[in-house]
Amino acid sequence: MNRSRYWIGAFLVFLAAFCFAMKGILIKLAYQYSIDSISLLTLRMLFALPFYIGIALNTARKYPPVRLTIRQWAMLALCGITGYYLASYFNFLGLVYITAGLERILLFVYPTFVLLMNAFGFGRRVTRLQILALILTYAGILLAFLGNIETSHQKNVILGAFWVILSGLVYAIYLVGSDRMIATVGSQRFTCYAMIAATVPTVIHCAIQNGLRLDNYPMPVYTLGLSMGIFVTVIPTFMIAEGIKRVGSGNASIIASIGPIFTIILATSILHETISLQQILGTLLVLTGVFLIGWRGNTK
Repeated sequence: MNRSRYWIGAFLVFLAAFCFAMKGILIKLAYQYSIDSISLLTLRMLFALPFYIGIALNTARKYPPVRLTIRQWAMLALCGITGYYLASYFNFLGLVYITAGLERILLFVYPTFVLLMNAFGFGRRVTRLQILALILTYAGILLAFLGNIETSHQKNVILGAFWVILSGLVYAIYLVGSDRMIATVGSQRFTCYAMIAATVPTVIHCAIQNGLRLDNYPMPVYTLGLSMGIFVTVIPTFMIAEGIKRVGSGNASIIASIGPIFTIILATSILHETISLQQILGTLLVLTGVFLIGWRGNTK
C-alpha cells in the first residue's frame, strides 16, 4: 500500500509538471491575438474561479469549519495575492519579451530563493552540497541566458528575464510564507482560498488598466484562457498538493524539475522556437542544481 501510494503521488506530480509546462505555450499562443498581460491573466483567473469556489463549498460541507483569526485570514489572503496574482502577473509580463523555453528555465531559480530565504531568514544551515547546487543552478541560468540573447523569437531578453526572475522571487516568498497556513487549514482549502483571494486584485488591476473590457477578443483567446484556467491552474494545483502529501515536498521538487524539459519540447514543436546548445547545457545544469536541492531537502 505504501509503495502504491508513493507511485500514485509521483505520477500526480509528473502530470502536474506537464500541465504547468503548458502554461508558457498557451500564453505565447494567446499573445498572437494582441491581448495584454493583465487581461489574459484575468481571463485565466475568472475561468478557474467557479471551480475553486465549488471545491471550497464542497470541502466546507464535508469537513468541520476552519476557525482562523482575522490576522490569519489576512495572512492567507496575502499568500494568495503574492503567489497567484503578483508572481503570475510578473510571469505573464516576462513572456511578452522572451521565449517559453527560456522563461521556464529562468523560473526554476525559485528553489534557490527558497533555500536562501530559509538560510538567512530562519537560520537553517546551508550544506556544501546545497552550495554546489546553487552554483550549478545559477551557472546554468547564465549559460542559457547568454545562449538566447540573439534569438529572433524574443523582443527584449534582459527585460523579460528580469520579470521572470522577479516572478520566481515572489513565488519563493509565497512558498516560504505559506508553510504554516497550509498546515493550519489543509492544502485543498488553502489552495481554494488563496486562488479566490488572488482573483480580487487581478480583476481590480484589469478594471483600472483597461476598464475590464474582456468581450472583444477572438474566440481562440477564450479557448486558450479556459484551457489555462482548467488544465494549467485548477487541475495541476490539486494534483501537486495531493502528490506532495503522498511523496513529500523533496521528492515532489525532484519529479517536478522535469518541467523545463517538457516546455522546451513543446516550445520547439508547437511554437517553433529555436533551442541553442547553450540553452540545452544550461537546462541540464539548472535541473542538476534543483535535483540536488530537492534531494537534500528530502534527506532531512
